Amino acid sequence: MGKNPKNKITQTISTELITLGQLVKLLSLIGSGSEVKDYLAKTTIRVNGELENRRGKKLYPGDEVEFQGGPFVTLVSG
Repeated sequence: MGKNPKNKITQTISTELITLGQLVKLLSLIGSGSEVKDYLAKTTIRVNGELENRRGKKLYPGDEVEFQGGPFVTLVSG
């Protein structure tokens, strides 16, 4: 991941975890839930520096998610 991401966001989640598919919807990167699979197939995403494209990937507070051409998200509990 880049050391100085341009679009850094802190996203608060009120649950213990969130899936990558839920995060994509929460961030409004897609128009509807039916678009998640296609979006993940076409977009390079790194979770804590590792390539990831599974919509069911569990994300926890402290995880960092970087979307190609989009935001760099740090999850926090809230």
